[in-house]
Amino acid sequence: MRFYHPVAFWLGCLAITLGVLSHIPMFLHAAPMGYQMAGMPMSTTMLVGMALIPVGLLLSAYGVVPRMAALAQHEEIHLQFHVADQVPLNREHWKLVAVLMVAVTVDVMKPATLGFVMPGMAAEYQLSSQSAGVLAVVALTGTTLGSVLWGMASDRFGRRATILLSALMFIGTAICGAMPSYTWNLVMCFLMGLSAGGLLPITFALMAESVPARQRGWLLVALGGLGTAAGYLAAAGSATVLEPIFSWRILWLLGLPTGLLVIILNRYIPESPRYLASKGMLREARHVLARFAGDAHRDQDVMVEPEPSQGGFRELFHPPYAGITWGLITAGLAWGLVNFGFLLWLPTNLHSLGLSEYANSLVAQSALLALPGVALVIALYHWWSSIYTLTLFTTLTALTMLAFALCSAMGVLTVTTLTACTALLLVSASGVIAMLIPYASEIYPVHLRGTGAGIVAASSKLGGIAGTLLGVSGLLDSLTASALVIVIPLAGAAVLLIRSGIDTRGLRLEDIRHAMQHKAKREAAPER
Repeated sequence: MRFYHPVAFWLGCLAITLGVLSHIPMFLHAAPMGYQMAGMPMSTTMLVGMALIPVGLLLSAYGVVPRMAALAQHEEIHLQFHVADQVPLNREHWKLVAVLMVAVTVDVMKPATLGFVMPGMAAEYQLSSQSAGVLAVVALTGTTLGSVLWGMASDRFGRRATILLSALMFIGTAICGAMPSYTWNLVMCFLMGLSAGGLLPITFALMAESVPARQRGWLLVALGGLGTAAGYLAAAGSATVLEPIFSWRILWLLGLPTGLLVIILNRYIPESPRYLASKGMLREARHVLARFAGDAHRDQDVMVEPEPSQGGFRELFHPPYAGITWGLITAGLAWGLVNFGFLLWLPTNLHSLGLSEYANSLVAQSALLALPGVALVIALYHWWSSIYTLTLFTTLTALTMLAFALCSAMGVLTVTTLTACTALLLVSASGVIAMLIPYASEIYPVHLRGTGAGIVAASSKLGGIAGTLLGVSGLLDSLTASALVIVIPLAGAAVLLIRSGIDTRGLRLEDIRHAMQHKAKREAAPER
């Protein structure tokens, strides 16, 4: 809950904010020209502001990142996490949920803004559709790397520190809205993706380690589903209200107020008690635990996850986690192909099939029909089974893609069949992404949780890059062929998930770890 060097942290925040604000005069100077800044020289004030931002990031990192070796306590402190797992949801839990909802919304809003930015940017810089498409690839590449790097950083430096640092980097990259050249836009858009890509997996890791076991599953899925919807609504609303007045550039500059909102709410973002305990910071873990569980945790036996001697990226691809890691990654890749490949090029394919009059409204109508699917996902994940529900929606997505291929091949694509198939695809695919990172946040142990959730989040972005590149190259022009190709990874993911996963519903995180280890030992035992 505190900063280790508060003066350094807040000075860093001030430097980053001033660095962004130094670009506003140039932006306002372009108002008579419709805020078109292409070809304008960068002023000295802008260059000084660009230099302030990395200096501010270094200062803030020094102020917020804990020194684990110095802070670890070795005396015995009685601490049991199952006490916190048994308490009902209270005000502190709901405050955390609300703040993390803001973080997820900010994370989703930025890539969702890409679709609204690209037409105006292409017109200002006189870009072809292929050149404009490079922006999407660069942004998705940044989010892919950001998910992995920030996930690994959260396992090393803590959930709270990395959430705040990624938000500060997100603020700094808001200057993308004042960049006069397309090249600078690409650079800043990559860095923006790098910063935003880290918020999602870390927020889920922190949530999983802080809420009671009985409520964890549905809260994680609801956070993903509602946060994603809020992010898209915020992006669409901002584009509708602000873009006609301030041009496409204002959508990037919004990174300043939205990122500052996360920083202002930092007092409601505690460090994970499980993470603190795993690093030997037992006194601080007890302090945070008391915030969520009151005095109910006192006078209990010690129960702390020890910090392993080895860990990291490679451990995810060894027993007991290898199978489930590959299953989650494959599902993420397949979802990216569906969302950024098949659905993105669906209107274009409908035009080629002579259904152009329905192309623009079809996805919107289908999305409205798919809205109840979020509630269905939450209910099944919480009341039935986490792994069975994830496998079910992955399989349903594959079957829907197969239905698209068969209808196209047999020539029975009508408005009715297209609407039904698209609505079903939106329900099933939305269900997959709503559960993917929450399940990863539950299945991995504390020392791998950020890294594992980050890699799974990155796989969905990597699938998006592949889908975008396939679409630009023309390989998704055939509705039948593209649908059949995407069925393969979806089917493979479903098989891997059902074979390697376990039901996490209502289990304590420590019990999930033991269940995975027991499953791996049972499968490795020689047949009698």
